Amino acid sequence: MSNVIILGSSRDNGNTAGLANHLATTINAEIVNLNNYRILPYDYAHKNQEDDFSGLIDHLITYKRLIFASPIYWYSPSATMKLFIDRLCDLTEIDKTRGRNLRLKSAAVISTGAAVEVDSCFEQIFRKTFDYFSIKYDGMLYCQCEDDYVKTHHNKAVDLFATQFRSGNDMRDVESRMMLENN
Repeated sequence: MSNVIILGSSRDNGNTAGLANHLATTINAEIVNLNNYRILPYDYAHKNQEDDFSGLIDHLITYKRLIFASPIYWYSPSATMKLFIDRLCDLTEIDKTRGRNLRLKSAAVISTGAAVEVDSCFEQIFRKTFDYFSIKYDGMLYCQCEDDYVKTHHNKAVDLFATQFRSGNDMRDVESRMMLENN
């Protein structure tokens, strides 16, 4: 398996988890649920090194392609995902070897939310992070979920995303089509 979905959501069985599970079966990906790890907040003094972050990074760098999965909360990733992203600072300060291992990766983002469209500031958090680490950004899949994630409502978008993802094509070209098909 060369694909991993990093699920950062407050609800283990929420809409984003439903989307992640749907996509994982479509592209044969492992799901790593951040709720199953003890990850402490970023600490300038790095007194947080006894948590699970380092071991989790060791696991994640074995994959070629990373998919970050987060619901949209107030135009931002979930607190769980933001905490994980903040801890990537460790890979630029005290663990540069692991940080350099990210250069060979590609990444995408999947998300759910109530809004019809994704505000660009949500995606920018990921784009800028990937740029900083020289991770190739492959695009984003957003599925609008006013209530519960319903797999059949999003089959076209997930299938299109999975096809582009498997082919290694740049998925940013199909982002607008994917968002429109979610409605």
